[in-house]
Amino acid sequence: MRLLTTREVAEYLSVNEKMVYALVSDKGLPATKVTGKWLFPRDLVDRWVDHNALNYPQPGTPLPPYHGLIVIAGSNDPLLDRTLAWFNRKTPDHVAVFGNLGSLGGLHALRRNLCHMAASHLLQEDAVEYNFDIAGRELDQMPAIVNFCRREQGIVIHKDNPKKIRGVKDLGKSGMRIVNRTLGTGTRLLLDHELKKAGLRGESIEGYGEEVARHLDVGLEVLSGRADAGPAIRAVAALLGLAFLPLRWERYDLMVSKERFFDEGVQRFLGILHEQTFQEMAHRLQGYDVSLSGKMVFPEDSKEEKGT
Repeated sequence: MRLLTTREVAEYLSVNEKMVYALVSDKGLPATKVTGKWLFPRDLVDRWVDHNALNYPQPGTPLPPYHGLIVIAGSNDPLLDRTLAWFNRKTPDHVAVFGNLGSLGGLHALRRNLCHMAASHLLQEDAVEYNFDIAGRELDQMPAIVNFCRREQGIVIHKDNPKKIRGVKDLGKSGMRIVNRTLGTGTRLLLDHELKKAGLRGESIEGYGEEVARHLDVGLEVLSGRADAGPAIRAVAALLGLAFLPLRWERYDLMVSKERFFDEGVQRFLGILHEQTFQEMAHRLQGYDVSLSGKMVFPEDSKEEKGT
């Protein structure tokens, strides 16, 4: 990942440096602070420019009519992996594939018409709801949003917890090393939210900049001893025999453009979320609640309590 300084991003955007700070605070220009200095991830700046373009052209090669291939992109999940494998065994005339792009990357793929569904669990600023606000900002029109599951997020630690980690604040102790998820993932967003609540600066924690692509990769880094802790879901801790400090239950959704919602593959995939086999797969793992799975959470006439 290439990081731009304030001067470099000002030159890149053809504005003065004072305007850069205004764009960060008022227009959401992506930025991070490392050792007290603002830095700007070049790829996220490009996406920000792309998103704020007026008269954005339609994709030159739109997603073709459905002919048996369903593409899902976004946030990864072990239960989703197992569901995809089961769907492909169950429906040999249809193939479901997944692109691990993170929650925000999945929304961008949906906006560019590169996938049928985006998997996302982006915590909103109210720290209660998920996905609605960001979908409204990132997409030209709100998609249909169907719940895949609820799952428990937290911090994965060694089974015997030699560093005596009792909560997020302990991640700031001297000698602590963590592993992190990539920018644009809902898990990274949650960790940053919890670090801020605890009065910690992520950049001051050793390993904060060490990013991995999947929940399972976080668990493997902890299991190997290369990290003392990392943000991941309970299912990974259970699969690897690690200890787990819970933070919150979250809603993990599938977003579907309304033009593709009734594609045969989309309906087939959403349909299996109501089947007993799916329920049993979830129950064999830990940290999942499938009571809302397969239900439309947007649009709907009156929202249920979706939990935190």
